[in-house]
Amino acid sequence: MQSKENILEVNHLKINFSTYAGTVKAIRDVSFNLKKGETLAIVGESGSGKTVTTRSIMGLLANNAVVTGGNVLFHGKDVLKMSQKELEALRGAKIAQIFQDPMTSLDPTMRIGRQIAEPLMVHQGVKKSKAMAQALEMMKLVGITDAENRINDYPHQFSGGMRQRIVIAIALINYPEILIADEPTTALDVTIQAQILDLMRELQDKISTSIIFITHDLGVVAGMADRVAVMYAGKIVEFGTVDEIFYNPKHPYTWGLLSSMPTLDTNSDELPSIPGTPPDLLDPPKGDAFAPRNPYALKIDTEKEPPFFKVSDTHYAATWLLHPDAPKVTPPEQIIERQKKFAKMQQQLENKKLHHKVEETEEQP
Repeated sequence: MQSKENILEVNHLKINFSTYAGTVKAIRDVSFNLKKGETLAIVGESGSGKTVTTRSIMGLLANNAVVTGGNVLFHGKDVLKMSQKELEALRGAKIAQIFQDPMTSLDPTMRIGRQIAEPLMVHQGVKKSKAMAQALEMMKLVGITDAENRINDYPHQFSGGMRQRIVIAIALINYPEILIADEPTTALDVTIQAQILDLMRELQDKISTSIIFITHDLGVVAGMADRVAVMYAGKIVEFGTVDEIFYNPKHPYTWGLLSSMPTLDTNSDELPSIPGTPPDLLDPPKGDAFAPRNPYALKIDTEKEPPFFKVSDTHYAATWLLHPDAPKVTPPEQIIERQKKFAKMQQQLENKKLHHKVEETEEQP
């Protein structure tokens, strides 16, 4: 990571949607930041608020959305208060997005070279011939084979994996400071998925862009993210470094997500799943929204919303189980194994540091 500087800050964001059935409280006080050159993953089940949160960063909220609180600061300027003209200058140039289905993101009537070149022409006023030359370079960079001959092809002439590479090329052509990847590999098979994730990591190293990666699949996050925010029912319930969330999770919802994820050590034919369904946000429950699905729920969970408890300087979780007076509970077996693994990793790290210190001391005259 190149710097500790925050380029994006989301503070106490609250978003409602007006519907025929009533007001949906979709985002209920969400805060996080994004640092230069890092990847932040936002994970959670469908309907947890991941996409709505990131659409607010792009100023792309639906007409029936109402921001009832908070702000979204990009380099200190509130995106939610920008004019339409300012937003148009921001989108695609400073902040770009890759959507889930590449076919719906591409214009079927336009050659792909022109589609990749267009953001350069619109945002930077680059002449068509120069923009097309840069589009060709970007096609090569994202791994489109035989780019010279394929620059004039149409989207339907490419496979799903290649179309997703084209979408990434369009998003990155202006070297944006932030790339939002909304479930970018869901529609692809596992092999192509791995290639696309490798490509994104490689490109991030080359152009130092910051990435917000949205997914419901924690497995995708493991080799991709620096930090992880776990969302449930319109709120972030846990966040920390990727190692903290994977190997030392503290929120029962995170336990459920990780336990339902297959690993190389999984012996059982059946994976455990989280019982029940997310709450109706037309009428959010009192207390902890996860309580009805939480086998470890305490009485206070149904009465009072938990605050964030600090696990480390980088790790926080909103669960009453972390309160000093809470009874000690035993997490699922898979989580205990993960925590043992984490403790072992930490010990090895400490031993390594100690070894280096001893070596340095011995080298001193």
